[in-house]
Amino acid sequence: MGYVRLKIKELAEQRGWTLKDVANRSGVNYNTVRSYVQRGALNTVDLSAVFKIAQAFEVTLEELVEVIED
Repeated sequence: MGYVRLKIKELAEQRGWTLKDVANRSGVNYNTVRSYVQRGALNTVDLSAVFKIAQAFEVTLEELVEVIED
């Protein structure tokens, strides 16, 4: 099974946003956003939450998600 990493921290820093800003702008629960950043490599994600985060950043899913090989 592969893993993914979400580039939330990098994109937020580029825009001067906090994780709370990301949560507010995307409509995704703050604890979910924070857990995606803290855990690094993820084997499961809520795809609807990831899509909302990508929309908030105005990026594609491909720009937000990094695939990490086993």
